[in-house]
Amino acid sequence: MATSAAASSPGTADVDDLRPVLLLLNVQRGLLLDPDTRIPDAEPVLDNIRRVLLAARSAAPEVRPRIIHLRNSGEAGEPDEEGTASWGLVPLHDAAAGTTGLPAGEVVVDKKKSNAFTVLDELISPDVEIVVVGVLSEYSVKSTIKAALGRGNSVILMRGAHGTYPHVELANNGNVTPAEKIVAQVEEELDLAGAMVLDMELLPNLFEGR
Repeated sequence: MATSAAASSPGTADVDDLRPVLLLLNVQRGLLLDPDTRIPDAEPVLDNIRRVLLAARSAAPEVRPRIIHLRNSGEAGEPDEEGTASWGLVPLHDAAAGTTGLPAGEVVVDKKKSNAFTVLDELISPDVEIVVVGVLSEYSVKSTIKAALGRGNSVILMRGAHGTYPHVELANNGNVTPAEKIVAQVEEELDLAGAMVLDMELLPNLFEGR
């Protein structure tokens, strides 16, 4: 089993901690690194995810968000199949990383459902702001954000820091819906649901200065 970070106990996250939270959804090798299975726009999406994470890690201690990495446990044959090399997290650590490959204080939580709140509900207060990046837009990203909004959290989705695969529409003569169209549809749907969809140009003030 090859992973870039060992799973931390969910108990290390404190529901009474009211700092903002950065959720990194499914930032895994099979979805974003492997040239045979990654999403089409993996490189720019991953670059933007790295930028958001760096901004979170670099924020002053009094405003630094809690950082939670969600790792999806896929079924056999899927790009994120549990226990395989492709299941591992993309290396996002820096020189300050500990033995888990992540800086102290960051946690990894495994999940089997698209909605990350199936494993996060007791770990994150409904009173905190959540910033979301990762994949896949119409599955984990959408369902997690809708669950967060439903429990009362304010949510920010970073445009350009999430993505997905194209869809082959079997019910529509096999026509292909491009990934960028699906991403745009998800952003519009989440905006209408109450999430804030922010451009990457606003990143410098995301964790500080607001």
